[in-house]
Amino acid sequence: MLMKKRKHIPYDPKLKAYARELRNHSTKAEIYLWLKLKGKQMQGYDFHRQKPIDRFILDFFCYELMLGIEVDGATHECPDVQKKDGIKDRRMQQLGIYVLRFTDYEVKTQMESVLRAIVDYIEGYELK
Repeated sequence: MLMKKRKHIPYDPKLKAYARELRNHSTKAEIYLWLKLKGKQMQGYDFHRQKPIDRFILDFFCYELMLGIEVDGATHECPDVQKKDGIKDRRMQQLGIYVLRFTDYEVKTQMESVLRAIVDYIEGYELK
């Protein structure tokens, strides 16, 4: 049986402790979404929380799908934070990672739409 070699994704080891801290202090929206993603509940894919990648941390990441998911709180409305989000998204794209972004509000009030967007991405990915 021929195994596909996993692509190496770089990360800054210094981010591991901070990622652990973020996991231990998740927002309510992150917790709500995690309850739907953990344990391969999402179409059988394995997601990880607060995953260090390069010099960034993605809220959720699935290696098999090369999919990152970000849950953005109110601070993401600030121009400086939006600029940093753009830099992060471009770097993820360079690494071959697609990023879906949702607001805290969307996750808390429109979970079915959020989950549908994730499933739509997965179905499109599987068709490739």
